[in-house]
Amino acid sequence: MDVILLEKVGKLGNIGDMVSVKAGFGRNFLIPQGKAVFATPDNVADFEARRAELERSAEEKLGIAQSRAEQLAGLGPVVITAVAGDEGRLFGSVGPRDIAEACTAKGVELAKSEVKMPEGAIRELGEFEVQIQLHSDVELAIAVVVAEAAAA
Repeated sequence: MDVILLEKVGKLGNIGDMVSVKAGFGRNFLIPQGKAVFATPDNVADFEARRAELERSAEEKLGIAQSRAEQLAGLGPVVITAVAGDEGRLFGSVGPRDIAEACTAKGVELAKSEVKMPEGAIRELGEFEVQIQLHSDVELAIAVVVAEAAAA
C-alpha cells in the first residue's frame, strides 16, 4: 500500500514522502491518526497545494516539543515514592504512567505515551535514567529516583 506522509514518522520518512507500507499499518494507524493519506493522484495534487501549511505546522510542533524538552531538562530528578521490601524490591512497579504523573505534578505536562521504557517497568529502589520522546526529533533522558515510602 502506497501512502503520502503528512508529518514526519520515525524510521519511515518525512513530510511529503511517498512510502510503501503494509496495509494494516497504513489502514489502522497512519491514516486514522492523520499521519498519512492514500497515494492517489487527487491526494498527491491536494498535498502539493497544502505542502507549505503542513511544513509550517510541523515546525510549530517541533518548536513546542523543544520548549517542553528544555522545561523537562530544568526539572531536576523526578522523585517517586513506593513501598518496598527489606531488599529494596518494590511491591509493584513504577511505570510510564507514574513517571508522567510525577512530571505533570512538578509543572511540566507529560503524557504516558511519551515515556519510553524498553526494559520495562522499574521494580527496585534507586536512581534510573528514563528516555522521554516528545517528538520524532526531540528525545531526552531524565533522572527518576525511586525512594522508599515512609512507614505509616
